[in-house]
Amino acid sequence: MLHFKKTVLPIALLSALALICLSGCGGDAPDYTDAENWAYLEQTKPADADVFFVCPTVYGGDEASPNMAMDDDETRASFVGATNMEKGIYDADARFFAPYYRQAGLWVYSQPEAEREEYLALAYEDVKASFQTYLDEYGGDNPIILAGFSQGADMCLRLVKDFFGNEALADRLIACYAIGWQLTEEEVSAYPQLKPAGGEDDTGVIITFNTEDPGVTGSLTVPEGETTLAINPLNWKTDLTPADKSLNLGACFTNYEGGIDSEIPQLTGAYIDPDRGTLKVTDIDPADYPPSLDLFEDGVYHLYDYQFFYKNLQQNVSARTDAYFSSAADDAA
Repeated sequence: MLHFKKTVLPIALLSALALICLSGCGGDAPDYTDAENWAYLEQTKPADADVFFVCPTVYGGDEASPNMAMDDDETRASFVGATNMEKGIYDADARFFAPYYRQAGLWVYSQPEAEREEYLALAYEDVKASFQTYLDEYGGDNPIILAGFSQGADMCLRLVKDFFGNEALADRLIACYAIGWQLTEEEVSAYPQLKPAGGEDDTGVIITFNTEDPGVTGSLTVPEGETTLAINPLNWKTDLTPADKSLNLGACFTNYEGGIDSEIPQLTGAYIDPDRGTLKVTDIDPADYPPSLDLFEDGVYHLYDYQFFYKNLQQNVSARTDAYFSSAADDAA
């Protein structure tokens, strides 16, 4: 099992690393005023809120091609498919924006952090550019939900660090769903705009968790000996209060078209581990939900972070959006 230590890197350093990589990773930087560089660009859908979604890793990659090429049609199709698997959680009452970007391939995550960061920094340069284009060209004054999973969650946290120290923009943030990635006290201290969620309907906050079996002591996203912040998506508590599986509104196993292949109400309960801060599930047999990727050991349910809690997350997006608009109406009164 590979363990990587996470550090807080200044945004300026991330940008410099990306510039180093520009000539050899994934081709030229995309132009996000071109609709071809968006998996979803819902400019005309009537809605009062927007979702800016960053796709998880779908590209394999290797040492010669560590970052996805923007003209890789096969990976672009997987990009849309992976986005569709989670889109239904977010877009009932919102426009949906999802850029293609030169994401780091799975190969990158087998490298030590010091060596993989240049490829992740390049991916972030694209995400940053696409978000800036969204703000300049498409967003207007709409409130924003940031959302991503795995690498996409990492990219969303970087966006919050880079953009949402601006008070006017921070006031537009409904929430950031950065699921399947680590968020540390060190980062929150360094970037006050990273506000961990404390309940079911607070706004302008980060929602994150990493799901695993009680016996797991380390993973790629939360290495052994490290601690992450989390909120339990079943009871929306950040303390050690366990949530029974009766609170699970429905695990949904989705496909690349966005359809639900199977739905299992009350699949599992969960509690937050007091030492790791990870989300431990109480009613899952690891043999039934294998990790599928060599990067993860048995009992690391990274690929199921969204799936196990799909209906709870869907309901929560609606609750936080309603709370945001209710607060805005009170402020205007």
